[in-house]
Amino acid sequence: MATLVEAPNGVKPKGKHYYSMWQTIFEIDTKETNEKVAIKKINNVFENRVDALRTLRELKLLRHVRHENVIALKDVMMPTQITSFKDVYLVYELMDTDLHQIIKSPQPLSNDHCKYFIFQVLPICSLL
Repeated sequence: MATLVEAPNGVKPKGKHYYSMWQTIFEIDTKETNEKVAIKKINNVFENRVDALRTLRELKLLRHVRHENVIALKDVMMPTQITSFKDVYLVYELMDTDLHQIIKSPQPLSNDHCKYFIFQVLPICSLL
């Protein structure tokens, strides 16, 4: 779980909180909605052109796709200073699990599991 920490430079901008998770600092907006969400931090997004384009593509697709089998993008957090903007924070609805956790699980996947996953993916492919 994330731990509330002091701002890295000692100066906390208005409307931001800082959390530490997996030895990474997250700069999070202080919107007090009490809604549990998932936050994806993309570090140094402009350092690699391919990664920047992938991030832009993800944003554009998720802004327009509304489907029960596609996780919803709820928000994109804006940086406090546009001149030092290097990380992107995407806010998603919180899910119980993800496909990676299911695949890595010690529980063997049955044919019914595989059919279910394919059934979930096929409608999404038709959207693209």
